[in-house]
Formats: sequence, structure tokens, C-alpha cells
Amino acid sequence: MTLVSGWLLYGWIIAVQTKTKKTLAKPNIRNVVVVDGVRTPFLLSGTSYKDLMPHDLARAALTGLLHRTSVPKEVVDYIIFGTVIQEVKTSNVAREAALGAGFSDKTPAHTVTMACISANQAMTTGVGLIASGQCDVIVAGGVELMSDVPIRHSRKMRKLMLDLNKAKSMGQRLSLISKFRFNFLAPELPAVSEFSTSETMGHSADRLAAAFAVSRLEQDEYALRSHSLAKKAQDEGLLSDVVPFKVPGKDTVTKDNGIRPSSLEQMAKLKPAFIKPYGTVTAANSSFLTDGASAMLIMAEEKALAMGYKPKAYLRDFMYVSQDPKDQLLLGPTYATPKVLEKAGLTMNDIDAFEFHEAFSGQILANFKAMDSDWFAENYMGRKTKVGLPPLEKFNNWGGSLSLGHPFGATGCRLVMAAANRLRKEGGQYGLVAACAAGGQGHAMIVEAYPK
Repeated sequence: MTLVSGWLLYGWIIAVQTKTKKTLAKPNIRNVVVVDGVRTPFLLSGTSYKDLMPHDLARAALTGLLHRTSVPKEVVDYIIFGTVIQEVKTSNVAREAALGAGFSDKTPAHTVTMACISANQAMTTGVGLIASGQCDVIVAGGVELMSDVPIRHSRKMRKLMLDLNKAKSMGQRLSLISKFRFNFLAPELPAVSEFSTSETMGHSADRLAAAFAVSRLEQDEYALRSHSLAKKAQDEGLLSDVVPFKVPGKDTVTKDNGIRPSSLEQMAKLKPAFIKPYGTVTAANSSFLTDGASAMLIMAEEKALAMGYKPKAYLRDFMYVSQDPKDQLLLGPTYATPKVLEKAGLTMNDIDAFEFHEAFSGQILANFKAMDSDWFAENYMGRKTKVGLPPLEKFNNWGGSLSLGHPFGATGCRLVMAAANRLRKEGGQYGLVAACAAGGQGHAMIVEAYPK
């Protein structure tokens, strides 16, 4: 070999190495893979799912996963589901759904809640069980049914009813009944505000948009982008995680029904939903109340390969964060993103597919501005430099929660499957999933494409 040819060969090897990114496997830690994941169609609350219970939707997601993967039920070691507003009859909805889907009564199941990142917590709990060697096969998912939320009697009425139940004589009962007042009948609705601040999330989103100077037009433009991309993805058959669901007594539901591209002119006609009359958050640039469920099959890599599966992706580093629930309620992605990138040894430039939860257009755009601000990084995050702006051409390319819907307990799995499916379709290697949540919390995770 001549000196020139030797240098040419060396240059070719270096070029190939620079194109091939490193893998994020860690020594002495089991690789955790996603075999596949599914979800029911996400529907506007009050539509086709309105007569169901949460475990019905969760069972449908589990059944869909069984059909998609053909995994034998008996090999599943554990089932974890996330949910936010619990149905009192099925507080451990994971267990009830698992039994309904035909899983063995010997397969344990538990339910977690962490607001909008409940499914994320279900997944990462499963990752921990597998990585630590406690389990080999986990089903993780989430469910939310906003069509039928628990509405309670007032505290005074509940106390009166409980005391009546304990009363031993007619005299005691009559004495208690005499204390009844008509205002006791006022119902107690599920809280839509932060317990610690008494502020609704929409109100907080409006304040956040104002703090970062995000205009109404910018928010409407972003929402229109989300709906347009979701419609395109739906029409092109890219939302392959959606499985049909035959609603008892009704037709089979095959697709999400909240995708509704409009026009900026129509969106501009809507009035502010939270801060009136000058707010910028409206029904058109907010996520809508949604019913739906999701489920994923997560395995140790060696177990998946031994069973003949070709996984879709590795679940790599993840990070949970918390910050001030009053002024930084929705900034979880800004705080979690640089931390998870550093943990994985990656930069923003290494990420091929971004999948962020879209609670509100204003929330997404405020996070963009915070992530692109050295001043914010220095003064609020204790960092020397900003993490940087996600390139829009890599961001939520198949739509997001604004358009696809946001069943609180189920969105995390949708985000991960969107990242995994996009990486396979687009030929990328790394995906970054991030989400904010009530309580000022947030989550981010690195998803790595499984080699084809």
C-alpha cells in the first residue's frame, strides 16, 4: 500500500466513524428495549367513549398490544399503568384492565400517578425493574377518561351522610337531619387548579406566554402547524401505533378525532379562555380534554432477541425535574433537556427526532425561548450557557398533543412511540422525549433507534 492510498483509506475510515454515532449502552447494565407500542384512538371527551369506564380503554390498549406483538401473556412479569383522575371503583386500574384483557391473575400490576407524565413514570419504573434484574418483560401504559370524572358531594354533605350511617337511634338521626342545609348539595368537582397555588394550568400558561413575550399570532401559528402535520401523518398512515377499538354498542373507532386544521383567520375569532379579555391562550391553541389509553411492551434486550423479536428502540437515559409550580409550572422540558443530554453525553445536534408534549402553544414557545436564552440559563438554571433551540424541522413532525389529543395518563407512551417510529422512518439514531406536568414537574428521556 502506498503512502497516498494509506492516507485515503484512513480518511475514509474517519469519515465513516464521524457519520456513525456512538451507542449509549452502559457497561454492566442491561439494555432495555421497546418491542412495540399501541394506543387506542385518542378522542375528544364526550364523544364515542363517553359511556365507558377507564379500565375499558386500558383493556383495549392491552388487547391491542397482545394482538400487535403476539406476546404470550404468561411471560409478562409485571404491568404498570399511569392515570391522573382516578375512577373510585377501579383505583388500581392497571390490575382491573389486566384481568379484563385476560392476563394471568398471578401477574402483578400497579397504577402510578404523576400528572401529565404518569405514563412516563410507568415506563421508567419498568426500565428500573428490568435494568436491576427484577423482571425481564414489562407492559407499561396509561389511560384517561375525561368523559366521566368523579363528582363528589360537598364535604359537609359527606360528613352528614357518614354520621347518619353511624347513628344508632331515631333521635340521633333526626338531630343530624336537622343540621342539613340546601347548600350542602353543591357538588364538588375535580380540581382543575394547582393545589399549592389555586391557579389553573391555562391561566399559568397565559402568564408564561406573556412573560416570554409570545404573541397570540405565534401561538395560533404553532397550533395550526400541529394540526396540519397531524392530518398529514394520519392521511399518510404514519400513526401506526393507533389500533382500532370496537366500542360496545357502537361503531369501531379507527382514528383520532381531534385533528382539525383550521385557518389563522378562524382561530383569531376565538376569545381568550382564561385571562379575559387580554389573554392569548384560547381553545384553538390549547390541548383539549381527551379520552384514550396506550400500552408498550418493554423487555430486556436479550429476552426480546431470545423470543425472536426485532425491537424498535432502546430506552436510554431519563431525568425527572421539579421547579416552582407558580411561575415555572410548564417549563419542565427546559430544565430536563440539558440534564438528560449531559447524562447521555449528547448535544442538541445529536438528536434526530424531538417529541415534546404540547399542553399549550404558549407553553411550547415559552420553552423554546427559555432554552435559547443564555440569560435564563444563568439566572434560573445555574448554567453557564443555554442548551439551545430544537430545530423545528425535527420537532413533533407528526403532530402533537394539541392536535392528536392528550389523555393525561397516556401521553407519555405516545411520545416515546412517536419518537421510535419516526427514527425508523427517517433513519435517525437518537430521539428526545420531554414533557411538563402539573406541580411544576417534568421529564425527559433519550430514545435510541434499534439497529435495522
